[in-house]
Amino acid sequence: MKNPYRKTKIIFTIGPATMEEPMLEKLIHAGVDICRINMAHADHEWSRMIVRRVRSVCERVGRHIAIMMDVKGPEIRTGDVDKTFDLKKGDKILFTQKQGTASILEDGTLRVDTNYPDFHNDVEVGSTVLVDSGLVRLKVLEIKDGNILCEVVIPGPLGNRRHINLPGVFVNLPALTEKDKGDVNVGIEEGIDFYALSFVRKPEDLDIFHKYLEERGSKAHIIAKIEDQEAIRNLEDIIKASDGLMVARGDLGIECPFEDLPLIQSRAVDLCIQHAKPVIVATHMLESMTESPIPTRAEVSDVANAIRDQSDCVMLSGETTVGKYPLECIEVINRIADKMENRENEIGPVLRKDIVLNAPKSKMLRSAAYLASEMENSGIVVFTRKGLLAEKLASLRPHVPIYAFTDSEVLFRQLLILRGIEPFLMQFNDTDPEVTVLDAFSRLKERNWAHIGDPMVVISNVIAGARIIDTIQLRKIE
Repeated sequence: MKNPYRKTKIIFTIGPATMEEPMLEKLIHAGVDICRINMAHADHEWSRMIVRRVRSVCERVGRHIAIMMDVKGPEIRTGDVDKTFDLKKGDKILFTQKQGTASILEDGTLRVDTNYPDFHNDVEVGSTVLVDSGLVRLKVLEIKDGNILCEVVIPGPLGNRRHINLPGVFVNLPALTEKDKGDVNVGIEEGIDFYALSFVRKPEDLDIFHKYLEERGSKAHIIAKIEDQEAIRNLEDIIKASDGLMVARGDLGIECPFEDLPLIQSRAVDLCIQHAKPVIVATHMLESMTESPIPTRAEVSDVANAIRDQSDCVMLSGETTVGKYPLECIEVINRIADKMENRENEIGPVLRKDIVLNAPKSKMLRSAAYLASEMENSGIVVFTRKGLLAEKLASLRPHVPIYAFTDSEVLFRQLLILRGIEPFLMQFNDTDPEVTVLDAFSRLKERNWAHIGDPMVVISNVIAGARIIDTIQLRKIE
């Protein structure tokens, strides 16, 4: 059957092109699910204003979306540069510490600070240094007195505070920097739903972040961004330790051979589905639409492949922060998703076959999904307070719609990241579960997503004496 809603979720990054209320209204109406705030380019005052504005617009529109704060993590950047330097092949650059704004030395060498005190300890003569997403490639010539002398191999412009990559090098930086902690504290105060942590290298990085949130009473979920070779080596352990994964293809494509990217992406998506964790495919999804009202055919195929792989989310960055056509980007993804998801329903397997289910409850969910798929105009209704049932159902990737009802406002927004899950916030009647079921059916009829007589597989708990029993009910909409 055709789903009444889009399964694949859309994350947009907010910026000058999308921060005003009229545009936010249009994006929310168009179906965005999560708003991302990139703390690499945002201060605390602006972030607070944006969170409150998004929620205010959601209230007015009557459709709620989640908010994700993307914290910078352990990244290396160049220091202050008062003008852009046009580097040429063979030019020399000296990386220093705390010597101020970039300057030209007497021998013509460009001296630039970095924010990483141990830079000189992590590289060696002959190492490759990539600047500004790999646009500029340098080779280390000499390391002396804590300074690093490099030669330009691939030329390009060097502007202010550009990102530095060290392919294959373990960077001795903390998982959560002092800047990150300050940003996260603002997010906690504003009730952020998700944090995306940049440059996660090992599961312990996530343990540190989880502990930090727990100590401050936050229930936010942590999305691990994989962006270097060490993360790929530790991929499965990182997935297990996280609440979800982002395949950040920008830095990943710099740190790893670009021909490996499609394989890394597919492996990451499959592993996340197998572990019932949401997965986001990000970076350059519709990059040309920053300036053009229509995508390239290659971009259409890229988005389609992410949806075919059954990613939970696709994410837009520059396209919606500074792009000229943010609303058109959402409409393009809607069109691609509609075509790809309907095709999947027509020819794909009813459920994924690679999901290992050991627990009896998980096997029960699989049976419920099979049962729903056998009937016309059916769906699955699940009641959840922790989200585990919805996560497992989403990982099975059934063709039928999954309606997840919860009485937790925090969980409601966190369910928005899961592929194929349409969440509802609703009070539960703990003394009479039948009232809760009928209220859920009423919500579906109000949206015209279900009609009287349609079959629904209802997954819930019933109280039997002193015990709580998991149940599957086959019901008809009344």
